[in-house]
Amino acid sequence: MNIKEVAARAGLPAKTIRYYEEIGLIRPLRAANGYRSFRESDLHKLAFLARARGLGFSIEDCRALLALYEDRARASSDVKALAESHLARIAEKIAELRGMEATLGALVRACAGDARPDCPILTGIAGKDCCG
Repeated sequence: MNIKEVAARAGLPAKTIRYYEEIGLIRPLRAANGYRSFRESDLHKLAFLARARGLGFSIEDCRALLALYEDRARASSDVKALAESHLARIAEKIAELRGMEATLGALVRACAGDARPDCPILTGIAGKDCCG
């Protein structure tokens, strides 16, 4: 398969596939003319990477997951530990987002939104106490 075909089948942009090759996540064959030639195994790896990235795994996590996926002697506990670590990071991000939501919500509620120049939102972003 050429890069256009594998990109369509894997649901990834060709640019992403080239990047994954550049950082060593995949290694397609090269034809005599230098063009990439993707195998079914490359397609499966790319689809795997697309799903892992869709779940928010970092490139390094994806590298580790791919290595575990390809290691038939792996322990599922290793995979679970990696996934649990990522899940904890997601929970931390959600907590941060909830804090941001609460802060911004308080600023928006404090703002009259009228023609006056004073604005509790700008005051709050500037780091000054606006909302008690």
